[in-house]
Amino acid sequence: MRTLSLDTLVEGAAAACTTSPASPPSRHAQAARDAALDPEAQLARFARDALIEEARLTPKPALVDARGSGAHVDLDLATMLRSAHALEPTFAALARASRGATPGSALRTDLARIGRAGEAAMMCATGGSNAHRGAIWIVGLLVAGATIVHTPSGGTNVFTWGGHPWGGHPHAMEIAETAAQIARFDDRMAPTAQPTPSNGERVRQRYNVGGARREAQDGFPHVIDVGLPALHAARAQGHDEAAARVDALLAIMASLDDTCVLHRAGLAGREAAQAGAQRVRDAGGIATRAGRAAFDALERALLALNASPGGAADLLAATLFIDRLLHHRIGGRTVSWNN
Repeated sequence: MRTLSLDTLVEGAAAACTTSPASPPSRHAQAARDAALDPEAQLARFARDALIEEARLTPKPALVDARGSGAHVDLDLATMLRSAHALEPTFAALARASRGATPGSALRTDLARIGRAGEAAMMCATGGSNAHRGAIWIVGLLVAGATIVHTPSGGTNVFTWGGHPWGGHPHAMEIAETAAQIARFDDRMAPTAQPTPSNGERVRQRYNVGGARREAQDGFPHVIDVGLPALHAARAQGHDEAAARVDALLAIMASLDDTCVLHRAGLAGREAAQAGAQRVRDAGGIATRAGRAAFDALERALLALNASPGGAADLLAATLFIDRLLHHRIGGRTVSWNN
């Protein structure tokens, strides 16, 4: 049962415009704060952190990272971090709107309204730059799916599944499918008069690709079937966490029809991104000398085409969000869904 009106949730999402994030607390202080959060706020914090971790991950091919702006002229790391912080209230509002709800047209419309308010907050925080529009859709739906699949237990700050603490069973697919069910409904309140179609819509029509909408409606295959397995495989091979995350990004890039790449560089860009990412993987990943050389060649090719794999970056953030749920800390101990 929702305890806040939709108008209140929308206002909360839209009120997050800020010019600079607060200084991050220490790891121990952050853990204490997270433990004190209500479940929906905790999910929002996980979503925010996934965006931050994706933005800070370095190196990423032709994307904003700690080295610079990649193929972008209107984004840098500080802007990406401001956007991520500004979106935390949006993710919390999406979770609260989904609590006690079921996938359907009404929920889809409510979430879309909150998402549009969040997009306005993002644009305010970034000075008009689109840092995370795709992530609001992709990660936001997964936040909603996680809220529906897991219900708070007896007044505690722990989500449960079927009477077991969150982490007792492998439910990544359950969350993704629940989010997909929401995505398959139409937004009844979507603006009908748009002067020009979005970049993503033009790309979908021109190249006959599904884009972020199809990715969500199909159950997030590049998260569940590509990103997460690649991330866990790289860790199992002994790669450090940064290398494992880059390898997951490359796995996503190798098979994704990235509408950001197609918008900027057409079919030549898609071929460069997919084939180049696969060459890094075939060379053993970025942790190997040959893999790093292939990565550098991939980045040079993308920069020459002014192509940035922003769609893959959004899906990596979604992968990191689900991965965080797979290893959610409960009562001071790490519990894995894979036990």
